[in-house]
Amino acid sequence: MSRIDWVISSCRLLATIGDEFDRTRPFANLTIGTGIHLEPKTVALLLVLARGGADVVSTGNLNSTQPEAVEYLGARGIRVIGGPTTDPDEHDGFLREVLEARPDIILDNGGDLFARWLENPYPSLRGRTEETTSGRALLAPLRERLARPILVIIDSPIKQFAENEHAVGQSVLESFIRITNRSTNGKHVTVFGYGACGRGVARSFAAARARVSVVEVDPVLRLKACLDGFAVPDRDEAIAAADVIVTVTGAPKVISAADASLLRDGVIVLTGGHLPWEIDVAGLREGHDAIAATDGIETIVLADGRRAHVLTGGHMVNLAGPRPLGNSVESMDIGFALQARCLEAIAAGSVAPEACVVPVPRAVDEAVAAAFVALS
Repeated sequence: MSRIDWVISSCRLLATIGDEFDRTRPFANLTIGTGIHLEPKTVALLLVLARGGADVVSTGNLNSTQPEAVEYLGARGIRVIGGPTTDPDEHDGFLREVLEARPDIILDNGGDLFARWLENPYPSLRGRTEETTSGRALLAPLRERLARPILVIIDSPIKQFAENEHAVGQSVLESFIRITNRSTNGKHVTVFGYGACGRGVARSFAAARARVSVVEVDPVLRLKACLDGFAVPDRDEAIAAADVIVTVTGAPKVISAADASLLRDGVIVLTGGHLPWEIDVAGLREGHDAIAATDGIETIVLADGRRAHVLTGGHMVNLAGPRPLGNSVESMDIGFALQARCLEAIAAGSVAPEACVVPVPRAVDEAVAAAFVALS
């Protein structure tokens, strides 16, 4: 059994949906275009969509496409465009090739496909789903131009607690330990962002006996972090004290070249965010010596000899670097069940165009929650 086979067999909720889709064929004669991390859990989702009759055309995200996932999908009739890349221009070409297939429905991750659809829109697009906070932020100001149903999976309460709070925290911690082989006990860890993902990261490192501080620009979330028991120092103080810095904000240049003077010698910097822009790796490298270390660790030697270790080139740590496993199977089984049901609703035309950049319908949340509990 391959690792992909193991993951597919572990996605019990998706399996039941796939059995249903074999009968109902909700995507018959429709093309679904996807731009999403191509790894084993995604393979399980895309195969379920194909069982529903969809012609699936897919590409990956920057630095997270796993070759074995591409091979597995291709062997089962799923058209995958491109392969692993860290080159934004090459990635742009892959996304545009997906859109050349004129998909009827788009499954997006970060708004990549839809941003390009807006450059050359075609009328047959029925709607789309969006996985991420980054994608929602991109699309929300464009509602008047879009005039199509767009369901934001990240805004489902199930997605928030099942994947973001529980699974992201676990997988970021696991990836830090696996890549660095360092302990967390007693280390000062600074977490940037206290949204659902940030809360999960902070709690997981605290449970692993780290001393955790939180930097959060939203005063309400900063208060929540304080009441949850975390230190909430000023930004510069939090950076200067950190042995480990984790960014989980969705914002660009959370750690930039301007912060180099604050970094402790030997600090480890990583991100759990979707886009590879939270850590300004190029800015940190500029004017300093970068040592390409093995297995996802890059050491940047600053002018005074201090060292900063950046994990996975500033890409999402749990889906880049050596043996990337991503979030737990169970959490993604739930999240991708939400995806499948939302895509089904868009295909059926049961979501009005006014439902543009809105959360998952409550009925879908309730159905997925009840189904998962019934299988537990």
